[in-house]
Amino acid sequence: MMSTKHKPGRGLGRGLSALMADVKDSASSDQTQRRTPDMMVPVEKVHPNPEQPRRHFDAEAMEDLARSIAEKGIIQPLIVRASPHEQGAWEIVAGERRWRAAQMAQLHEIPVLVRDFTDTEVLEVAIIENVQRADLNPVEEAAGYSQLMTKFGHTQEKLAEVLGKSRSHIANAVRLLNLPEEVLGYLRDGRLSAGHARALITAPDAVALARTVIQRGLSVRETEKLAKAGTGDSATVRDKVTQGPAEKDADTKALESDLSAALSMRVSIDHKSGEEHGSLTIRYRSLDDLDRLMALLSA
Repeated sequence: MMSTKHKPGRGLGRGLSALMADVKDSASSDQTQRRTPDMMVPVEKVHPNPEQPRRHFDAEAMEDLARSIAEKGIIQPLIVRASPHEQGAWEIVAGERRWRAAQMAQLHEIPVLVRDFTDTEVLEVAIIENVQRADLNPVEEAAGYSQLMTKFGHTQEKLAEVLGKSRSHIANAVRLLNLPEEVLGYLRDGRLSAGHARALITAPDAVALARTVIQRGLSVRETEKLAKAGTGDSATVRDKVTQGPAEKDADTKALESDLSAALSMRVSIDHKSGEEHGSLTIRYRSLDDLDRLMALLSA
C-alpha cells in the first residue's frame, strides 16, 4: 500500500497547496488525462466519511456523472484513508460523488489514492473540496469559509491566497451568515442572489424586505436603495416597497416562462410600460450554465 505520511503541524500554505493538488478539479468527469491510482479497491470496501459536511447530492447531476463513469470509467481517483472502524476497508477523504455514481454505474472496483490523514485533516479536506465546487449555493460557500477559519484558525488572507479568491470575496461571503435564517433559506433556494442578500445585512427588518424583494422581483440596486431608505425606520421601507414595480402583464410573464424553459435558467424581463426599451436578465447558477449560455449566444 502506498501512502503519504502525515507531518505534524501542517499549516495552511505549502502543505495545503500540495493537498489541493490532489483535490483540485478532481470531481470533474470530463478530464482526458488519467491520473495513476495507488490501487484498485472493491467498491463495497469504500465507505463515506460520516463527518462529511455536504449531504445533498443533486439527483440529475449524479445521473449524468454515472453515465459518464459507465462510458469512460473514473478518470480521477478518489482520495481515501484506511478506515478507523473496519479492518481492510477504506474511508473517503475526497470523491464521495464519484463513489456514489460508480455504484449507480454498477462498477465493481474503483481507483484510489491512499493518504494518511488524521480525523481533523479529513474534515479540513472535505470542507476544502466543497468550497472548490462550482455548484455551491452562497450559504454553503460561506459556511465552508467560516468553518475553515473557526475550526482550523485560517485567516481570510491565507484562504484567499490558497483558494484563488479575493479577500473581499471571502469576507463578503462570511458576512451573509449574519442574516436571519429565513433570509438564508431564500438564498439557499436561489430566490435571492448573494448581491441581494448583502444589501439586506444592515437592513432593520431583513426578513420583511427579503419577502418584498422576492415578491416584486427587485434588482440588487433597487434592494440597496430600499435598505438604505429604511436604516432609520422600518415603516419607511414598507411605505417605499408598496411603490414597487407594477404587476407584469400576461404576455411578459409568458415570454419570461418560455425563455426560462428554453434556457433552463431564470429569465426576468423588465419592460417599461408605454416605451420601447427595457432590460432582460438571465440568472445562471454555475459556471457550466454560463459556458452553455455563451455557446448559445455565439452560435
